[in-house]
Amino acid sequence: MRFDQKLTSERGVIMMNQVISSVDEKEVVRLTQDLIRIPSVYRPGQADGNEERVAQFVADYLRQMGLQVFYEEVVPGRPNVIAFYDSGRPGKTLLFEAHTDVVTEGDRDAWSYDPFGGHISGNRIYGRGSCDTKGNLAAAICAVKAIQRSELPFYGKILLCIPCDEEGMMIGIKDFIRRGWAKGVDAAIICEPEENQLCITQKGAMRAILRTYGKMAHGAMPLTGINPNTRMARAIVALEELERKEMARLGNHPMLGWPSITPTILQAPVRGEAQINVVPDQCMTTLDIRTVPGQDHQALRQEMNQILEQLAREDDRFKATLEVIEERPWTLTPMDAEVVTAVSEAYRELTRKEPVYNGVPGATDGTFLHQAGIPILTTGAGDRHIPHHADEYVDIDQLVESTQLFALSALMFLKQPVNA
Repeated sequence: MRFDQKLTSERGVIMMNQVISSVDEKEVVRLTQDLIRIPSVYRPGQADGNEERVAQFVADYLRQMGLQVFYEEVVPGRPNVIAFYDSGRPGKTLLFEAHTDVVTEGDRDAWSYDPFGGHISGNRIYGRGSCDTKGNLAAAICAVKAIQRSELPFYGKILLCIPCDEEGMMIGIKDFIRRGWAKGVDAAIICEPEENQLCITQKGAMRAILRTYGKMAHGAMPLTGINPNTRMARAIVALEELERKEMARLGNHPMLGWPSITPTILQAPVRGEAQINVVPDQCMTTLDIRTVPGQDHQALRQEMNQILEQLAREDDRFKATLEVIEERPWTLTPMDAEVVTAVSEAYRELTRKEPVYNGVPGATDGTFLHQAGIPILTTGAGDRHIPHHADEYVDIDQLVESTQLFALSALMFLKQPVNA
């Protein structure tokens, strides 16, 4: 081992010990419970139905820590919280991102505990958002507090981005970028439930609406009309064939699995009352399309339109439209990117194990940060299969490890001045 390598290793051990001793485990648990107990399911038009109350709580908490805090309303009742911890020394900027919104709790009778109670049983905190991702939001905040307590020197800034609406159309992160906050950010750690695996890639997503058009008729005399349902069936089968073609071309991605084109909602008629003896005038399906590295969204869209054009050539009464309503590109961060090497180094120092590298099966707010030119890595506490389930939970020991990992990763990434 070279002397400089030994020095780096010794510095890592010193930092690790100081950061670990500065993480208050009870504080991490308490903050997670406090966040869970403020419901933040997006329910438009309902009092206390959005992220506003939890965002206010977080903003006040960060101000009490002495951070510079900005509170920005994206749309009424749906704010972003942005906070800086500035070292006072010139250096890079590292962003931690964790959203405030959670999905619906669904049927409360399916829960063993109050979904907004933050109940502890054994080593687990239960509640909606415990895993996705209020536990990780608490971990990111407490990681900054641990760095403050440790008084370890670093260069540059830690930026906390705490947006609304990650579970929907991601209007929070889009607004964050639109207002210019992403400029000057050198890397981002996306705090999501990944079992503290280091995710360097994630699937892209296209959300589309496919409509086929027909003509109403009596079910006993269908030839007097045009049936959009049978035409939709042809389109879905053709899209299934396109999916198989893409799977054969790209294979099973080692971190992300297979690409997919999935019809989800199927509705006919689109407007008005359905009746068993009436041929409807229109059929609609939504498509949840998940892409992997090697797929070009524009080319994929073109192929889908070509399928519809081919079906129209085969049937002069076939009429269809394809509308892409949301697009999120896949992401891939190189293994030698600074944020990956910093978090990997922190993980090794913390656990004395080699990190497990993986991919995110869905999209995160990091999708748009990546698109804005920021290298991203996704990691955090929580079983990746538990989000959106009844009895959602996070393991306390893993949550504490995430807090330590976030803090140590920040110190590793920000250990040098800008021009070093």
